[in-house]
Amino acid sequence: MNLHQTPVPASARQQAATRIVERLRAAGHAAYFAGGCVRDLLLGREPLDFDVATSATPEQLLAMFPRTFAVGAQFGVVLVVDTYDEAEILTEVATFRNDGAYKDGRRPESVSYTDSAEQDVLRRDFTINGMLLDPARLKASGSVDDAVLDFVGGREDLQHGIIRAIGDPVQRFAEDKLRMLRAVRFAARFGFEIEDKTLRAIRTAAPEIDQVSRERVREELTRMLTEGAPRRAFELLEQTGLLSEVLPEIMRMRGVEQPPQYHPEGDVWIHTLMLLEQLPAGSPATLAWGALLHDVGKPATFRRAPDRIRFDGHVEVGMRITEEICRRLRMSNSDTEQILALVANHMRFADVEKMRDSTLKRFFRLNQFEEHLALHRMDCMASHRDLSLYQFALERYQTAAPEQIRPIPLITGDDLIALGYRPGPKFRIMLNLVEDAQLEGRVHSREEALAMIAEQFPGPGGRA
Repeated sequence: MNLHQTPVPASARQQAATRIVERLRAAGHAAYFAGGCVRDLLLGREPLDFDVATSATPEQLLAMFPRTFAVGAQFGVVLVVDTYDEAEILTEVATFRNDGAYKDGRRPESVSYTDSAEQDVLRRDFTINGMLLDPARLKASGSVDDAVLDFVGGREDLQHGIIRAIGDPVQRFAEDKLRMLRAVRFAARFGFEIEDKTLRAIRTAAPEIDQVSRERVREELTRMLTEGAPRRAFELLEQTGLLSEVLPEIMRMRGVEQPPQYHPEGDVWIHTLMLLEQLPAGSPATLAWGALLHDVGKPATFRRAPDRIRFDGHVEVGMRITEEICRRLRMSNSDTEQILALVANHMRFADVEKMRDSTLKRFFRLNQFEEHLALHRMDCMASHRDLSLYQFALERYQTAAPEQIRPIPLITGDDLIALGYRPGPKFRIMLNLVEDAQLEGRVHSREEALAMIAEQFPGPGGRA
């Protein structure tokens, strides 16, 4: 789990988990590091978190450690709280268990605890996530290899770059449908292949992914988009049949031709994959989703005109589709607003060199404009590769001082009322006119602004 509220070094998290293991063993319980941290240590990667598996029951854990959260005690999971430099470290500690039947495709109806670490491992998802590690042996030998306990062949699969379900893949995916998306995500993140039986089981069970909550699906897709290998992830989603189930709108991009003079790379699907390929690990989720969805309106607006292929109104159609996807996946209002803005404005860069200064500066006011720039650059590099408009916008954006983009208003509605104008819809027109002139450097003071209003909006008694 990644519940740390403040950045904490991996070494501090490992030390906190080691202290938990040592205390459990001192009390007579078996305890090991478990799951992804073992995999990452073997790969030479820095684990995000260190989880612990133990023979101690949740009740014993709650009694043994002074600060705990029983977040999943009914499934044998307790969070143990430690501190590092005034920050909290939360370590997930899970009791060895056997799972009962999975009737909802998500969680077992019941669990039974066991003293056997091997039995606990056999219920987990993939072999590379099913290894245990003895921190005492790691400390004594200094070798991760010497400290690993592997009951499922995870080390060999890790060496050969294979994602393999533990035991029967059909059963593993029947227990938790989300594991199908996790298989794709792990294969993409590590550059691994999905083992044949595991792959066939995913293809068979793909239509059942709709049993998983939309929030969990969204989380997995967002991780695929932001962990550094989104193109590979979406190629695998398409190959496994999962893409047509979770994002049919993206699947419809396949085979949709584009005008070769602007898009020599190929159809909308290929263009989108090439764009995703440029997303670095750790990209903002909103930028990643904007990159995926920026052309989602093209399949519905494809038209072969006499002069060339056209997508008239694809931005507006794309916004409607994007909003439906965001609502379906239950994204936050703020994320939805930013993703929609990216889709809505991605074509505006075609006009940046012709924009009036006032229009260009208002364009720069878009929330997180850096994301709009990044999307435009990737869009260009995934098609014609002409970055001239990007360079123009970037230079103007970087050289414009904040007070030039958002200057303090020279006049307000109160000033217009003081001049004798009646409040109404014209006020917005009048104030925008002054702001345009201010952004373009044609007026510089309150007096000049008021003179402009008097000239442009004359009326009896100074009324508009």
